[in-house]
Amino acid sequence: MIVRPADDALHLITQPAHAALARRIMEQWAAGGLTTHPRRESILHAVEEHDNGWLDVDSIPMRTADGHVADFMTLPIEARRAVWPRGVHRLGDDAFAAALVAEHSIFIFDRFRADTDWAPFFAAQAVLRAKHAAAAGVSLEELHRDYAFLRIADLVSLTFCNRWTESQDVFGHQIAGDGGEVVLVTPDPFSGESVSLEIEARVIPNRAYRDDEDLAAAWHTAPTTTLTGVCRAA
Repeated sequence: MIVRPADDALHLITQPAHAALARRIMEQWAAGGLTTHPRRESILHAVEEHDNGWLDVDSIPMRTADGHVADFMTLPIEARRAVWPRGVHRLGDDAFAAALVAEHSIFIFDRFRADTDWAPFFAAQAVLRAKHAAAAGVSLEELHRDYAFLRIADLVSLTFCNRWTESQDVFGHQIAGDGGEVVLVTPDPFSGESVSLEIEARVIPNRAYRDDEDLAAAWHTAPTTTLTGVCRAA
């Protein structure tokens, strides 16, 4: 779950909704040869489905120890790790997309590489990555090169959904939010065009919840709102 504070309310965005927005962004990406890429459809499929392992987790929000709504960074680590093999398996009919999501799971947790508790996770995900890359007929070098599209799309969408302002450099592009509803990308990947951003969020009170039932009641009765913005070159 993505939790975006909004004064005395919280805007809750599911991870699959964020991923769907990431695809809509990447559909208009004109840099790096994606427009004519022979694996374009599988790349876009991976972008759209890279968070499908969160479907179960995001069906209802969870609480932190102090009763506030947990986001995708504050959930227990076991729950966060379990998302990724589940997501890869759900893409089994598209081997290249599955391999890209396995690569994503390894890339985003790289900071834990030296932690022995994480060794089984990395080993299992590497096996899935190799298996699906082989089935797709691509090398790990080709996979990592094409993974750039997924990671960039993920960061652009997350920057908007979370209203991040910190500039991030990834695969030759700089991505930064302006603190409002604009995401800036350098160099220009959209051939001078601007990309409209739109995503649905549920609105619940920004408070501590006494128990899971209290939070569930707020979730099930929450109104929705549409968050809008724009992504363009700096």
